[in-house]
Amino acid sequence: MEGLWFKEVEQGRRFIVKIAPGESLQRRLVDFAAAAAVKYAVVVSAVGSVRDARFRGIKAGAKLPLTTPRVHDHAVEGPLELLGLAGNVFPDEHGGIDCHLHLIASRSSGEVLGGHLYDATVFATCEIVLSEIRAEGIERHLSKTGGVRTVFIEDP
Repeated sequence: MEGLWFKEVEQGRRFIVKIAPGESLQRRLVDFAAAAAVKYAVVVSAVGSVRDARFRGIKAGAKLPLTTPRVHDHAVEGPLELLGLAGNVFPDEHGGIDCHLHLIASRSSGEVLGGHLYDATVFATCEIVLSEIRAEGIERHLSKTGGVRTVFIEDP
């Protein structure tokens, strides 16, 4: 079906992952996936706090393809309350672990910010619930349109 790709997946194991203060959220999630032999997973929920968050947002009026001038990189020292983390874990085209994450966080004023997460350092704690999925024929490839690695689903 043109413009739509899908593949049925099965539920796998479920994990609670706790990341200690001072650790890289992105790096530790990749480390966990490698240690637990998790190839495919989705983030169910995440709470905690972070600092030194680096993420991007798409500029108003941006057109495709998303190139560097069409996105805005943010660096926020924090600390920030981690309100949510959405994302997934899939292998890249070389079999490496790739996490695509989006952050929702708030400042002490209550102002909420977020975007595509490059990385953040855990401040007090970070508790993530992950659900493994069982799948084959799904990889993450660099998207020329989106400017980031996105899911590629092999044709059946």
